[in-house]
Amino acid sequence: MVLNHGKKIKRILIITISFLFFLNLNATAAQAVGQKASGTLTNVLNTSSASEKLLPAAWMIIPFLLLLLMIATGPIFYKHFWEKHYPKVSILLGAIVVVYYVFILNNYQSLVHALAEYISFIALLSSLFVASGGILIKVNKKSTPFVNVVFLFAGAVISNIIGTTGASMLLIRPFIRMNRNRIKPYHIIFFIFIVSNVGGALTPIGDPPLFLGFLSGVPFFWVIKNVWFIWLPAVLLILLAFYLFDINNKRAEEKGIEYSGKIQFKGTRNLIFLAIIILAVFIDPVVISWIPSLSPLPFGLREIIMFAVVFLSYRYADNEILKDNEFDFEPIKEVAYLFLGIFATMVPALQLIAEEAHLLGSKLNAGVFYWATGGLSAALDNTPTYINFLSAAMGKYGLDVANKAHVIQFVSIDDVYLQAISVAAVFFGSLSYIGNGPNFMVKSISERAGIEMPSFFSYIIKYSLVILVPIFTVIWLVFFYGKG
Repeated sequence: MVLNHGKKIKRILIITISFLFFLNLNATAAQAVGQKASGTLTNVLNTSSASEKLLPAAWMIIPFLLLLLMIATGPIFYKHFWEKHYPKVSILLGAIVVVYYVFILNNYQSLVHALAEYISFIALLSSLFVASGGILIKVNKKSTPFVNVVFLFAGAVISNIIGTTGASMLLIRPFIRMNRNRIKPYHIIFFIFIVSNVGGALTPIGDPPLFLGFLSGVPFFWVIKNVWFIWLPAVLLILLAFYLFDINNKRAEEKGIEYSGKIQFKGTRNLIFLAIIILAVFIDPVVISWIPSLSPLPFGLREIIMFAVVFLSYRYADNEILKDNEFDFEPIKEVAYLFLGIFATMVPALQLIAEEAHLLGSKLNAGVFYWATGGLSAALDNTPTYINFLSAAMGKYGLDVANKAHVIQFVSIDDVYLQAISVAAVFFGSLSYIGNGPNFMVKSISERAGIEMPSFFSYIIKYSLVILVPIFTVIWLVFFYGKG
């Protein structure tokens, strides 16, 4: 079964890379691309600049909204159709946007940038997914609310070292195993809240928008210095909510079972692969000047290294570990198809939002930056959302986000705007399944482990609105209300 899924994931990657390469050749022929679309700050800014001249029609956000609606309703109302045809639906809706940009706007640059972002996104997720799948962690300790709280808090800290995606892929299976006799959907929901999102707000490694800020000129340790006192109460409040849920999860006493309290760890070789992935994040010409650019290819050495890790970590993984982890490629396949459509269809929405952010920048205060960045990060890619609102905030001081010296100057002038944008871009990704890449993957892994996860709308209504929004409102009132 694993081998069959391996062939499927290879086909997905081949189709994606071929499509990217074909699109990039057309863009080059049209002289629409002046430089490599590698997912760096320069490309984001070029896309924003192009969007000011070639704004899409407002109705072009319909494919994006329709895709979100089908993601939300498909598994509930037409499950058989959705499970069989969701790849076709995602690609078809994405193709509508592609055709519009190519033949109506004659804008290749935005598409090349969006799809290059996608290949960078899927390279990171797939490499972390496969590398972590070859690691087996078993916690031989009785599951209690307190033990779970400690586990989730440790996961929040780890997410700043190997990223929210890395921590999610590494820890979700042992978390499920540890709670196997009392596992409920809320366990997975709070895991997504804490490990897959809020936890990773302390370092540029933790979440992509913060890394983009680092590339822009925000000092590496600025985040932890200026966000830890917001991060800590947010994590503790969410953990408190989880504890209240978990203490009411009663179960029959397990007779005859003894716990050693030991943690079993297998697959240490794959730790090397995880380290390679994290180091590869920094292999970018913007970070290290001597790193060669592969322009006009829509990817760089970073993505090549990550895809190599996908192959090598799977090729040399211990089959017993893969079996114990119930590893297959279905979760990454689902993410690959759905986010291919999401990345394509959200291009018009991002460009329209970028235009509005720049037009209204002088009228925005810290509270507006917080809610606007957060609200959009819950449904759109939080990385371009972060950079667009950072650009708007810097515009209030007459500074240019494309200039590193200006970014450094902005950081020294004002903390509150950047705090609001940074915190919101990371925290609010937990509001929906599509808010952050690992959310969907954790959901898929959990479902394949037999856990009946809530639907798209149930996740939001029963958990996000009830638990997260009040906590995020407290964060706003304490740290950002009336400032700026």
